[in-house]
Amino acid sequence: MYNFFVNIEDKKDNRYFISGDDYNHIKNVLRMNIGEQFLVSCEGVSDLCRLQSFEGDSVIVEIVEENYQNTNLPVNIHLFQGLPKSDKLELIIQKTVELGVCSVTPVAMKRSIVKIDEKKKKSKTERWQAIAAAAAKQSKRTAIPEICEVLSYKEMINTVKDLDLILVPYECAEGMSATKQALSKIKKGMNIGIIIGPEGGFEQNEIDAARDAGGCVISLGSRILRTETAAITATAMCMLYSEMEL
Repeated sequence: MYNFFVNIEDKKDNRYFISGDDYNHIKNVLRMNIGEQFLVSCEGVSDLCRLQSFEGDSVIVEIVEENYQNTNLPVNIHLFQGLPKSDKLELIIQKTVELGVCSVTPVAMKRSIVKIDEKKKKSKTERWQAIAAAAAKQSKRTAIPEICEVLSYKEMINTVKDLDLILVPYECAEGMSATKQALSKIKKGMNIGIIIGPEGGFEQNEIDAARDAGGCVISLGSRILRTETAAITATAMCMLYSEMEL
């Protein structure tokens, strides 16, 4: 079933008015007919809707069942990703959005190979946001996760201090006991931060700063994972634990 995102201003009484790119997609690409049903997500809630009519440049749909589907995790996962090279960040955003993160923040770390040009920050963020939107539609999310602008490591540390739990997967961490203990701290409604290093890994002073901010340094297993694999694995572990245990 298709899923479309709208703003609260697009809702009037028991109907949604869909315009813009989604109007074109519904009418000219999908060629939907009157009476077809799909999901419309607005402010974190997905309603089952029926296509009622095409009027002007809008698709008008009526709500069949409110709050039809809830795909939200019982926790809020915020991913802080050390800037990787090439198109790896696009993959990370796509897959972690599918797994349930509510935000992704790229972080410029000491060993980050990529340096983002200040002039290109806005356009880069817009592209990453579009990837998040597409992944949210595909995975039937009720809201589109936020892709934040690139932060410095110091800015990131100041941000994560306000979170309930900070997980720092680190290749030098030994054993899974600390991982198990950290996951057992997860409670419903928590804001959880996951900090992932870039291709070159963390520098020791970055790990020390994360610990000082309250971070739990954990292992993701005995194998060395690529940065994109680590981000997906850590997010999946939190997703599985929260959905199975909470």
